[in-house]
Amino acid sequence: MPNSRLRPALPRLARVALAGLTSTGVLLVAPASADASPATTVAAKPAPAAVVPGTALHLTWKEKVHLRREAEQRRRERAARLRAQRLAASREGQVRHALDVAFQQVGDPYVWGATGPDSFDCSGLTSYAYAAAGITLPRTAAEQAAYVRQIPRDQLRRGDLVFFSDGGHVYHVGLWLGWGDGSGVILHAPHPGASVRVESIWTDGWFAGTLRTS
Repeated sequence: MPNSRLRPALPRLARVALAGLTSTGVLLVAPASADASPATTVAAKPAPAAVVPGTALHLTWKEKVHLRREAEQRRRERAARLRAQRLAASREGQVRHALDVAFQQVGDPYVWGATGPDSFDCSGLTSYAYAAAGITLPRTAAEQAAYVRQIPRDQLRRGDLVFFSDGGHVYHVGLWLGWGDGSGVILHAPHPGASVRVESIWTDGWFAGTLRTS
């Protein structure tokens, strides 16, 4: 026959057990009677570790969008750097660089036979600018005309070379800038008493040449 003395103790045991559940997750199990052994502890299942706000698992929608935009911006910057490196390594990039160097000489005086860095004649300017871009040109205008690939006028691009001739003799060279008011525009070292400058072409006796590969 079951011991009737244990029946009243069961509800009391439940109450004591619930009271022993502490905030740290440890359950204190009280004895069923005063004669039982001291209370023992039973470790409850630990609570999940708190996740630090801002980690990858708890990013807000705006934060995720911001991170994606930053990643895309970095990708575009890397692509732009690669394109710039390829352009600089290409012949067309070198031609453009030569034109930039020639522009830096605007205002320097024309001196016959001078090749820079502070004074130039016409072919001295073109050879100096192209050399700064990594391209070696012959010294005189006639030699440069024979060295380049001749192209139609409508295929000219900025930085290409424009040669002036009279009776088959090449006597002058400049760097092409583009079309303006129906005539071509060049950057050149014109003649004694003048300086490196931008000027419209004054004659129809000229032809085009390039060192571009396309």
